[in-house]
Amino acid sequence: MKKFLKYLSPFAPDQSGACGVFYEFGGLIVICDAGGCAGNICGFDEPRWFDKKSAVFSAGLRDMDAIMGRDDKLIEKLSKAYEQLGGNFALIVSTPVPAVIATDMKSLERMGEKKLGIPCIALDCTGTHFYDNGEEKAWLRLFETFAKDVLPKVKGKTGILGATPMETGYRNFSSLKALLEQNGYENTLLFSMGTTLDDVRKASECEKNIVVSLSALKTAKYLEEKFGIPYEICYPFIPEEIKDKITGVKSENTLIIRSQIAANEVRKLINDPDADCFTFFGFEKSLSSSNDKALTGEDDLTELLKAKKYDCIIADSEIEKLTRDAGFEGEFIDYPEFAISGRGFDFTQFI
Repeated sequence: MKKFLKYLSPFAPDQSGACGVFYEFGGLIVICDAGGCAGNICGFDEPRWFDKKSAVFSAGLRDMDAIMGRDDKLIEKLSKAYEQLGGNFALIVSTPVPAVIATDMKSLERMGEKKLGIPCIALDCTGTHFYDNGEEKAWLRLFETFAKDVLPKVKGKTGILGATPMETGYRNFSSLKALLEQNGYENTLLFSMGTTLDDVRKASECEKNIVVSLSALKTAKYLEEKFGIPYEICYPFIPEEIKDKITGVKSENTLIIRSQIAANEVRKLINDPDADCFTFFGFEKSLSSSNDKALTGEDDLTELLKAKKYDCIIADSEIEKLTRDAGFEGEFIDYPEFAISGRGFDFTQFI
């Protein structure tokens, strides 16, 4: 049964990814739900809650609100929040309930802008897709809405697209900045972490963009077309402790399970072009090797492990029991993936 999980916890959903992209930009973020999805985002999927504030609200939909589609009540609540807190923009993120009742998100967007007089963005997430799907929508809308001006290029200025806590496993801007400097990247902007909305508005100043997540690839192509900014795809955020673990891996058949761009970087580090890369998340065929796979659920992985004998698997330790029960007997190297297990690298409470 596709997407049925017996060993793993449910993965971070699309509304969590969407909120993560906009978290630090000083807007009013409204999760259009009854309270459960907001609790999941704030309690599990957004590690920056521990040390960085953001105005994230639940719409608090009740049965009759959902049945009758009381959009005016939602906009009224949003207006009151704006009167008290202000904000650079309003973001309304859909969840399973508005998706099921076919809430008109574009209408909410227009109503919000008219009432508040600030940019209003409505994202049609469903809760049935994973975090990267929501991030992809959010990245594109962020730059479409705010990156309007064509500005002179700033020598050496580089934008990093896709580096959210969900993707990298890091919640602190300083940790990611340090990794970038170790890998020789200077004068970089980590969009969505440690940057402001003004940085987004000045995106056209970048000489180059670096795409670290498949969710930001569509946005990189958009910025290239609009502002002529070339992009490079790589992943400079593999921590030293993971590099130490995987250095010198000697295996006839190695399997890497992680988001696609990060998995490709691991394959380079172990210098094994024949290693296979699987992912539960977004998959771009042009970035894959012949045996790479997009997994739709645990059954896919089980069948593939039974079809081919691997000597080494590099993946989040949450996956290890599944691989062992599928008959894998080789070396398992733990590389945490936040969207799967909630474990990260610079916050001990998740490790």
